[in-house]
Amino acid sequence: MNGIQILFLNAINMFFNLLEFLIFIRILLSWIPIFGYNNPIGRLIYSLTEPILGPCRHMLDKSPLGGGMMLDFSPVIALILMMLVKQLLVGLVLIF
Repeated sequence: MNGIQILFLNAINMFFNLLEFLIFIRILLSWIPIFGYNNPIGRLIYSLTEPILGPCRHMLDKSPLGGGMMLDFSPVIALILMMLVKQLLVGLVLIF
């Protein structure tokens, strides 16, 4: 492995780790309404994670499970998809 591959692998890992952390923080904020999206930090986390969670939620709404569930499983779907994309990117970096 050369230096450029290591740099790309570190960047990929840092990006996905940060995104996973933000999704977990968003999940926690959804359980604590007083600290939710009414403050600047909550809005920032929402705006950073919604481009990923929104399409996953839309996919779940169109699935046979439907969108009427009490729990929002879009973070679970997003984390699984992110893990797959991360492994794909790491594989591509290692090939080239």
